[in-house]
Amino acid sequence: MAHEPFNRGLNALLKYAGAGLSIAMLASLPGVAHADEGGVSFWVPGFFGSLAATPLQPGWSVANIYYHTSVSAGADVARAREFTLNRVPANLTVNANLNLKINATGDLGFVIPTYVFATPVLGGQASVSLLGAYGVVGTSLAGTLSGVLTGPFGGTVPFARSDTFSDTTWGFGDLAPVFQLRWNAGVHNYMTYIMGDIPVGAYESTRLSNIGIGHAAIDAGGGYTYFNPQTGHEFSGVLGFTYNFINNSTQYKNGVDMHFDWGASQFLSKQVMVGLVGYVYKELGCDSGSGDRVGCFQSQVVGVGPQIGFLFPVGDMQGYLNFKAYGEFAAENRPSGWNTWVTFSISPPAPGAPPTTKPVVRKY
Repeated sequence: MAHEPFNRGLNALLKYAGAGLSIAMLASLPGVAHADEGGVSFWVPGFFGSLAATPLQPGWSVANIYYHTSVSAGADVARAREFTLNRVPANLTVNANLNLKINATGDLGFVIPTYVFATPVLGGQASVSLLGAYGVVGTSLAGTLSGVLTGPFGGTVPFARSDTFSDTTWGFGDLAPVFQLRWNAGVHNYMTYIMGDIPVGAYESTRLSNIGIGHAAIDAGGGYTYFNPQTGHEFSGVLGFTYNFINNSTQYKNGVDMHFDWGASQFLSKQVMVGLVGYVYKELGCDSGSGDRVGCFQSQVVGVGPQIGFLFPVGDMQGYLNFKAYGEFAAENRPSGWNTWVTFSISPPAPGAPPTTKPVVRKY
């Protein structure tokens, strides 16, 4: 058949490209760049992408990621950060000034080793990963904070202050262990995962910029990938939920978060794919804790952008290089802007076709 070599190539590609795409994930990104407490969440939208649920090659693989983000937020997030930093008197009723604004950039490098088990678990393929990161985050906050101070006997006094300050932090991020199970049924692929945050990264509640998030979290969910080797069509979607533990430094507890990451691609050949990626993030539960001075503070954001990927041999291993970018919109109580991901992964190659044997010819 005319499509047979191409189909075999895509079937092989499916086995090892999944490692580069589904493990192209981040968990402990800059504390200034995303949301709940002061605009910061454990889950980073874009964590999963195309081929997220497809099976991987058994054995060790490693993904290296360069991540850059540039975001900004208005008065709501900036005011929340002022509370977190204890720069606002406890007896102040705040009116957010529209000139109050926060900006942040981050450049981080991630290393994600993964081991895929050859022995089936619950009829599927099991894998474990550990995410570690190192990088730099810079944040600035500027504007005017205004309101009224309430005295001990109920009297009020007008209050206004102009703030302009910034800081930069270099350091390691939190550690994020991940366990996944995948099942394959022809063109349909299914997965489930659970991951957590071990808060050991660079974090201080008195800083604007942090690499860690300052509290533990557990995230779990499931996903689906449709992949047709004959046509090269692919679509993936992963839905998950985050439970956040209290931040003991600030006595602030984020609500439950919901997130949906998706990717759609077309394989132009067995070496090249192009497509789109996107995400929807929304906080379902209200923030709480004795340190919460901003109320429910539910956050959300939507992002979408392009992606392109390339496969190539690296010695006796398989290399994969992926570029993707997101532009964000519809943000509430959360910084928004744009972010880019460059992923390079190395994984075991797909096994070659079994050797053909010539028929035995006997002469009688």
